[in-house]
Amino acid sequence: MRILAVDIGTGTQDILLYDTEKEPENSLILVMPSPTVIIAEKVRQATKEGKDIFLKGTVMGGGPSARAIKEHIKQGYKVFSTPKAALTIKDDIEKVRQMGIQIVEENGQEIDTENVEVIQLRDLDIDAISNALGNFGVSMPDMIAVAVQDHGDSPKVSNRIYRFKMFEKLMDAGGDFSVFAYGHDNIPKEFSRISSVSETINDRDAIFMDTGPAAIFGALLDPAAVQPAVVVNIGNGHTLAAIVMDDRIVALFEHHTSSLDGEKLQEYILRLMQGELSFQEVFDEGGHGCYIKNKVHPEDIESVMVTGPRRGILMDMDENCKSELWTRLHFAAPYGNMMLSGCYGLLTRHIYHK
Repeated sequence: MRILAVDIGTGTQDILLYDTEKEPENSLILVMPSPTVIIAEKVRQATKEGKDIFLKGTVMGGGPSARAIKEHIKQGYKVFSTPKAALTIKDDIEKVRQMGIQIVEENGQEIDTENVEVIQLRDLDIDAISNALGNFGVSMPDMIAVAVQDHGDSPKVSNRIYRFKMFEKLMDAGGDFSVFAYGHDNIPKEFSRISSVSETINDRDAIFMDTGPAAIFGALLDPAAVQPAVVVNIGNGHTLAAIVMDDRIVALFEHHTSSLDGEKLQEYILRLMQGELSFQEVFDEGGHGCYIKNKVHPEDIESVMVTGPRRGILMDMDENCKSELWTRLHFAAPYGNMMLSGCYGLLTRHIYHK
């Protein structure tokens, strides 16, 4: 059985073509710019060319693309958007309008298209991946697994609070792989990004997850991972750390990577292990939050697994800042590739039952 796993982050989209009949090390791999980075470049190009833009498609990851759209408006150009595409920028359409974005229908018939660049928003471009593989004589598989970071549809509440309420709910439901992974028919209605990706590939068997839990379960496939374990995913946009015991996430915090240095992150990890880190503390410092369902004594933690493209935050720490944490720390690379932790996490069930 072949499965295409795509882990869509802020900086890159990591693509793995996994074949259950082969060793994982022989899987085909692509690490490419993330969709939001691609969209941001298209917007910046329209700005350079002095064109207005028309955003079509559906809700996708923001970050770089949202910043480029705001800069486009700041430069004096018009932005038109369909209602679905507008949710990429804010969950509240009225707030999108207040930014100066004009909401129009899908056909855009009210737009003078003479000097307008049409930009299609979507997290997963199946045609682009299919064409890339096809150029090497490789066909697309029937099953696709996708991870995106989903803040949930939260127009009236901070999406940071809303996101962590969803994590709390899933951890209280058991915290294992099965509660974090979805098929087409059981995606929680709050997960707007995952639902949009599901619509894109509704003709194929699929697995969907949030990027954070996907990276956690993937890092645990490294042979050095011994539970109870702390698993840290330092992504381009977000850093997430979890305590995992008996393959269940029992404690979790998430912050913005840009707000952390090695010493600060180490402090957070230690206090998570000690059961002292609170939601309010992380939230007040601009992070997403923290939830400790079960405490695990620090001395019982067998391994600290670190993965993600920004793991250098911990690797490059000054020796004087390092604590006893470092005696158990390992830079995880499941099947020899750190960038594919999320992809392998998506395939946890298939790998364990190979």
